[in-house]
Formats: sequence, structure tokens, C-alpha cells
Amino acid sequence: MSEIDVTEVFEKCLGCRYMVALLRRIEQGIQRPGQLEKAVDGMTAKVLSERLKRLVEYGVVTKTSYPEIPPRVEYTLSTFGQRLLEIIDEVDILHKEARLKK
Repeated sequence: MSEIDVTEVFEKCLGCRYMVALLRRIEQGIQRPGQLEKAVDGMTAKVLSERLKRLVEYGVVTKTSYPEIPPRVEYTLSTFGQRLLEIIDEVDILHKEARLKK
């Protein structure tokens, strides 16, 4: 994979609807596409597929395919994805602190 600009990750990956909710579900251990679709309100199978593809492309999650019948696919947070969620948590704390100071 070529070098990815962090701005591109935020704009094209995290800026999309459902992305953070999807990452939170994967962080909680929900790893299979069917489970993820049910766990995020309003997300269709098509949107889920697009979002997971983008998360894999940017190295935020890893995809593991098992050679079984029926095929089984699981998604887990990469080290980068884990750290990215930590940063998102910090931004959330910063935002809450700023609102309290108003």
C-alpha cells in the first residue's frame, strides 16, 4: 500500500456516515458483516460493504477471509484503527470540555 495522507483518511474515510459507529462496533468484538449490519441502525448491506472496503483500503481494519463453505469473513481493528479510535475519544473529551467552559 502506498503512503496515505492523514487528511485523506479523515476526509474520505472518517468523514463518511456510519464510519465511527462501525469502528465502535468492531472495537466491541462484532466482526462479521451480518452482525455489523444489524448493529448499526439504518445501514444497508450495500453501504456496509462500501464502508468496510474503504476501512480496509486505508488500513483502519483488517479483513480475514476463511476458506469455508459458506464463506466466512471477519473484520478487526488494526493497530492503526485502535490508535485512531483513541484519538477520536480524545477529540470527544476536548469537545465536551469546551462545551462546559461556555
